[in-house]
Amino acid sequence: MLPLDFPCSPLSPAPTSAPTAPRSSRHAGRRRAGVATALALGIALVTTGCTSGDAASGDGITGVGTGTGTAATPLDELDVPADLRTLEGPSTAVLASDEVVPLVDPGTASLPAQVTSRDLTGDTPQVVTDTSRLLALDISGALAATVTGLGLGDLLVGRDVSTTFDSAADLPVVTKEGHSINAEAVLALEPTLVITDGSIGPTDVVQQLRQSGVTVVYVENEPSPAGAGDLARSVGAALGVPAAGEALADEVDARTKEVQAQIAGLAPAAEADRLRIAFLYLRGSAGIYYLLGEGTGADALVDGLGGVDVAAEIGWVGARPMTDEALVAADPDVFLVMTGGLESAGGVDGLLAAKPAVALTAAGEHRRFVDMADGQVLSFGPRTPEVLAALARAVYAPGQ
Repeated sequence: MLPLDFPCSPLSPAPTSAPTAPRSSRHAGRRRAGVATALALGIALVTTGCTSGDAASGDGITGVGTGTGTAATPLDELDVPADLRTLEGPSTAVLASDEVVPLVDPGTASLPAQVTSRDLTGDTPQVVTDTSRLLALDISGALAATVTGLGLGDLLVGRDVSTTFDSAADLPVVTKEGHSINAEAVLALEPTLVITDGSIGPTDVVQQLRQSGVTVVYVENEPSPAGAGDLARSVGAALGVPAAGEALADEVDARTKEVQAQIAGLAPAAEADRLRIAFLYLRGSAGIYYLLGEGTGADALVDGLGGVDVAAEIGWVGARPMTDEALVAADPDVFLVMTGGLESAGGVDGLLAAKPAVALTAAGEHRRFVDMADGQVLSFGPRTPEVLAALARAVYAPGQ
């Protein structure tokens, strides 16, 4: 994947918009579409660190977390209204704990590990001999979360700006201006291995790391629940613990399927009755308002929530500046947003004032905004089932 940055400030370049694909082909080759969009857009677009602050205005909805916290009502016991379009007001999806816990026993690493690194030059054989000082860097924080889920979080010596879970929060940040790798900061940590997916860069900086003697392994990272399992396998192989990677993939996949089965019981059976959902990427301080389409991870979230992906319905591919026409045509019932993004736009009131077209949609009229922390909502990894469960509570049963 190309290391392209997503704008965090007025000084950052805007990403190139991907062309719109015909509706007849938008479901073909889901994996290829995700990777292609990542090549064009830097995938998941999670930009923690671009703004700061606490949760935006809205109900605090407790989701199912990966650590300790208040026990939540099981999803299949929630009281969901017969007509979901009668729900009013914003809500916040919250995990019970902002931590990633080890889900498997990594065992003893078998090194050297021979892997295939898929970078800009194609498939390149790589040999990993030392994992003792590790950096796992990507635009969404999924790589570091996966390392931690494998039980190898103690190998991490630094982090990207999107890695915000508790056990990694005190690690030095080696990205700057959003998602650009700072070569000097990386080399100062003397890493023996850097794992990345190409969603951050620039490329010449990564090449500089290699020229300095650092082993750099590229892995594929599709922003979706299925991609979370593949990522676990790839990271496990690179770290010399392929069996642990397979076990983590199986664990996350099983728990995700269980949550999705419960969510299916919340969503109306008839597609005409299902909530129409759109994901808005907001950086109000920079004047950035994007509608996320196919291949960004937003489509996978909407599918996982049993909603109708209105961006895909209008043929929206990748992340593109939202237009009044697109919003009115999509007419969603619910907007998904990042907490920091909504806050940067001045909350619901500020967004409606800045973008009157938003108020013309059903979601705007009913103020149905569901926000979740920037470092969680589009980071597909060990916490994928918990993220889906927390979002489902906020979407289908706010306040419970």
